[in-house]
Amino acid sequence: MKGLILSGGKGTRLRPFTYTGAKQLVPVANKPVLFYAIEDLVEAGISDIGIVISPETGDQVQAAVGDGARFGARVDYIVQDAPRGLAHGVKIAQAYVGDDKFVLFLGDNFIRGGIVAQVDAFRRGAMNCQILLYRMPNPQNLGVALLDDEHRVTQLIEKPDHFVSDLVLVGIYMFDSHIFQAIEQIKPSQRGELEITHAIQKLIDLGYDVRHHLLTSEWIDTGKMSDMLEANRLVLDIIEAKNEGQVDGASVIEGRVVLQPGAVVVNSTIRGPAIIGERTRVENAFVGPYTSIHHDCVIQNCEIENSVILENCRLHDLSRRLADSLIGRNVEVARTDGRTQTLKLMIGDYSKVGIL
Repeated sequence: MKGLILSGGKGTRLRPFTYTGAKQLVPVANKPVLFYAIEDLVEAGISDIGIVISPETGDQVQAAVGDGARFGARVDYIVQDAPRGLAHGVKIAQAYVGDDKFVLFLGDNFIRGGIVAQVDAFRRGAMNCQILLYRMPNPQNLGVALLDDEHRVTQLIEKPDHFVSDLVLVGIYMFDSHIFQAIEQIKPSQRGELEITHAIQKLIDLGYDVRHHLLTSEWIDTGKMSDMLEANRLVLDIIEAKNEGQVDGASVIEGRVVLQPGAVVVNSTIRGPAIIGERTRVENAFVGPYTSIHHDCVIQNCEIENSVILENCRLHDLSRRLADSLIGRNVEVARTDGRTQTLKLMIGDYSKVGIL
């Protein structure tokens, strides 16, 4: 089997971050979301992986992933000239996939628990397609599936305008080569894209064996700020403590905390689960649970919790706690003169904010 990861798209729901970078490279617990997808595929025994990239951010993805050797994989890149839909991303990868079965993994999807069992079932079985479903009480802007009384997939609906099902399509699919035949028979949707739901529906209509697996482990489509924070929480919930940094005698480390190489903690309290990145300095500060601070940051005279701080940030002299926030790269947040207030921020790359 092969793996196919879609790592294009404009990431409009994560702007302003995605004005300057690929949404799949936004880190969860100091590791890009895309890396979790690659690791899940490799864990399931899939080492040949094609990544579909866009002209705008493809160079960033290639620089981050390389040839895949660091993951135990062999990675090839396929350029999608414009966002023409998920099924189009599959279509242009036909030459790479060939006649092999393959897993399609959307690069901004995060699943805790991996896909080993599902891949094994598809590899051994005679089914033509397997979709993963996740029960969500009020799905919005997502594709959903309808099942019959015998729990067979009968219909897929892309972003229905009213509630029809609580079974959401997870961005992980498994196909054999018949999917290419189905894609050739569908037309672009009203938004001008070839929808993967339409292609799978065509498989059903043509009588091919389309089955489903209902996920019981957590799944998140990391398209929004709240999704990124929740994915960060899920990873930190199972992280193992590790100290490769320096902690002075006046500091307190509580719970499961990861200090990556070169991290320095001075006169501060770090309360896990939390992760402090390489060469980051935390001084006279409190870092609370479910916080990830990436590399080369400076955190001084402030309090932070349940937040994701990207690389090369400087946060200092904040008199109120920073919480539930996602802070982009190369950002400075500092207190200025005036009345203080509670902070909840989503700040893009290369920003500078003065707090009154």
